[in-house]
Order: sequence, then C-alpha cells, then structure tokens
Amino acid sequence: MKKGRVAIGFSAPFVGQYNCQGGNVTFTNGMRLARGVDVSISPETADNNDFYADGVVAESEGGKFKSGNLKYTVDGLLDAAERFIYGLPVPEEMAVGDKKFSVTKYGDNANPPYVGTGFIVAYQSEGVVTYQPIILPKVKFITHGTEAKTKEEQKDWQTQTLEASICRDDTASCDWKWLFEEQATEAEAIAILTSVLNVAAAVEGE
Repeated sequence: MKKGRVAIGFSAPFVGQYNCQGGNVTFTNGMRLARGVDVSISPETADNNDFYADGVVAESEGGKFKSGNLKYTVDGLLDAAERFIYGLPVPEEMAVGDKKFSVTKYGDNANPPYVGTGFIVAYQSEGVVTYQPIILPKVKFITHGTEAKTKEEQKDWQTQTLEASICRDDTASCDWKWLFEEQATEAEAIAILTSVLNVAAAVEGE
C-alpha cells in the first residue's frame, strides 16, 4: 500500500472534438497540442448545503462543481492544433508582391468548439514513478494573446499560456474530470489518452 505520492512531472497535452449522443461521450479528430511545461486546474463549486439542528451544522452536502479554469503552459501551440481549438477557418492564399502565402485569419468566422483535453501527470511514491492519464471531457479554449521577447546574448526560452473554461459534460452524472489508473510507463499512459481522444497517430516525444 502506498504511503503517499508526489507529483514530479507533466506531459503530453492532447485534444479531441467533444461529442455526446445518447448519454455517451466520444471524441473525434484528436491531436497533440504541444509539449507540456505545466498545468493547473481551478474548479469552482456551489456553496455547501448545510442542515442545522440544535444550533449547529448537523449535516452538510458538498457543493457541486459549477465550472472551472484550465491553464496550460506549453512550448508553443502547433499550427493545426491552434486552428482546431479556436475554430479558425481554413488558411487562405494571399498574394504579396509576386508570391502567394498561406494565411490563417482570426475574425468573426472563428467558431471555437467544445473539446476534450487530456494530459499526463507523473508521480513518485517510495522511489517508484507512475504516470496517470487525466482527461477533462468538455472544455472550450479562450483565444490567447501573443507574447515574445527580443533575442539577447543567450536564448531566453519562452513559453505560451493556453486557457480554457471547464464545463460539465452532457451525461446524467455531469462529469468534468476523468482520472485513469496510474501506468508504469509514460508510453502506456499516452496510449490511453490517444485511444480515448481518438488521436490517429501519436509518437512519444514528438
């Protein structure tokens, strides 16, 4: 029996198009977002429903999940993933001088979809490292800004922050987070994520 565990790593953020029919959640068009740096989940719950007797709280029903915020820090969002999570239109060709270039346009044609997103948290317990796949079945990403810093004598490794609103899914139990059992290797954990989120092909470390 484990005496406890400590988080030692985060990796492999993926997304897949959210679908729910007949009370069954599925995902399509899954893909890798980027390489993960860190992740945080901030849930918001309703107030506890307390019952008072003899002037004190005699019974209490815990507040249910209402919504939440997901924040990823990644190395850099992949182009296909950016178009996918923000619902951007297909890139257009634009003439610049005597050449044509592909351009992705942000505007009113953007329609961000609901997606499921998953990632891996690595834990260590008594010297043993395990990898837990975690999936948030229904989120919607918030359009990110652009930040960059000029190059100096040494490279300044710059990251990107992605944020999403966490929703309850459309099943009877209104799930908002799925925790899978811990795996012995990262590859096994990635296989769970890519299978559930319907990722056509994923290579560890890509």
